[in-house]
Amino acid sequence: MSRDSIGFTFIVSATLCVVCSILVSGAAVGLRSKQELNKEIERKKNILSVAGLLKPGEGTGNVRKIYEDHVDGIIVDLNTGKVVTDDKELFPHPEEYDQKAAIDNPKMSMQIESSKDLAGIKRRENYSWVYLIHDENGKLTQYVLPVRGKGLWSTMWGFIALETDLTTVAGLTFYEQGETPGLGGEVDNPKWKAQWVGKEVYNKEFQPDIEVIKGSVNPESPNAIHEVDGLSGATITSRGVTHLLDFWLGDLGFKPYLEQVREKEEK
Repeated sequence: MSRDSIGFTFIVSATLCVVCSILVSGAAVGLRSKQELNKEIERKKNILSVAGLLKPGEGTGNVRKIYEDHVDGIIVDLNTGKVVTDDKELFPHPEEYDQKAAIDNPKMSMQIESSKDLAGIKRRENYSWVYLIHDENGKLTQYVLPVRGKGLWSTMWGFIALETDLTTVAGLTFYEQGETPGLGGEVDNPKWKAQWVGKEVYNKEFQPDIEVIKGSVNPESPNAIHEVDGLSGATITSRGVTHLLDFWLGDLGFKPYLEQVREKEEK
C-alpha cells in the first residue's frame, strides 16, 4: 500500500490512537494507584498523630512500621455497638471497607432525623472503623474514633483519641476542613488542639459532656474539665466542634460500642 494513499493514512492514524489510548489508560491507572497509596499513608499518619505516636517529618516507611506495630483497626456496627470485623457476610474483605464511600450508599447508611442531626451531616454510615492503639508490650492504651461535622463553611473531618477510661481525651485532630484561615481554621492549630489533652468528654452518667466555650476556660469552674477555650472570632466553628462531638459520642455514634466495652471491663 502506498504511503500516500488514504488507506495508509487511516491505518497509521488508527494505530496511533490505539497506542495513545493504551498509554493514557496505563498512566491513569498508575496515577490512581499512587493517589490511593498516598491517601492510605495520610490516613495512617493522622491516626498515629492523634495518638501521639508520630514524630514530625516521619518517613513513609516508618509510618507503615509504626502503624503495623501499634494499631489494630476494627469495624463497629454503630446501631448495635457490636464489632463486626469478622462477619464475612458483611465484610468478606474488611480491609477494603471504605467508610467515606458508605455514607452515600443507601444500603450502608441511614438518613438522620433533623432533630437528632447535631453534627449537620444528614447521613450516617452504619459501620465505622475504630482504631485500637497498643504500646510496645501489646497493652491497649487508646481508642481512636473518626468524627465529622459541619463548621461555618465546611464539613470538618477528624479523629479523637480516648484513654482506656473511655472518657479522657488523649488527642484531637482535624485533617480536612475548609474553615476561615486564622479564625475557624485554627481547629488544626497544635496549640489549640493541645488544650484537649486531659479533658473529659463524658459525665458521671456517661452522657456526652464536652463544650468549646466562648472565651477562655475558668480553671476554677467545676465544669472546667469538660470545657475548651473557644476559637477567637469563630463562634460557629467552635459550636460545630461541640456539636459534632456530642453526636459521635452519643447514641447515634460510638456510645453503644463504648458502653459495651465498659460493661466487659466491669465484669
